[in-house]
Amino acid sequence: MGRRGASAVSVATMGRALKSVGASLKRPKPIVLCPWPRMKRQRRIFQLRRLAAASCAREPVFYEDEVDIHLNPKVGPDWMLKGLRRNVLTPGNNEKRYLAGAMNAKTRKVTWVKGASKASSLFISLLWRLATENKQARRIHLILDNASIHDNRKTHLALAQLRGRIVLHFLPPYCPEENRIERRGLDLHANVTRNHRCKSMDELLDNVDAYLQARNLSYPLI
Repeated sequence: MGRRGASAVSVATMGRALKSVGASLKRPKPIVLCPWPRMKRQRRIFQLRRLAAASCAREPVFYEDEVDIHLNPKVGPDWMLKGLRRNVLTPGNNEKRYLAGAMNAKTRKVTWVKGASKASSLFISLLWRLATENKQARRIHLILDNASIHDNRKTHLALAQLRGRIVLHFLPPYCPEENRIERRGLDLHANVTRNHRCKSMDELLDNVDAYLQARNLSYPLI
């Protein structure tokens, strides 16, 4: 407004003006642009969407991702009465655990494993669990991001031991919106880890397991 020669106004006045036209105060979302050319990115996304649409019992398709679980609660929006503010107690010394999960593209049910670190061993543990739980499948397809634990020597050795039963399909870089299990991770934080009151990591992980199991039961059998 100053550059256009308009009169100077206070921040409060500008806020009221913006509110009058339907604008609201929100937190910006940081993003990173995919470095791939647009056509290459769109072609890859189309291929992965077509793969997910063809998911079946013989060749199921899963979306895979990892989630951080902190004993110090994530502080976020919560319901409070006017004039009151809820206090969120934190243990002080934080503890961390990690989940690796895979969501079936057709049934939307999640298989997950837990670990003390976000390392190759966590991802490999998930691979073996998927292979065990889907014995009838000729081949299992995983759509996932480009994290280093998904593409290193230990992971390649595990895939070789599985004799090609699991095939990895990597998303274009920085395209989390195409990984459908990301939404489940956000829901997990919103319903379990945000503003939680758990006093121990074991209690928090029990709540995580209970939430994921309840979500799995909410989907009809297909």
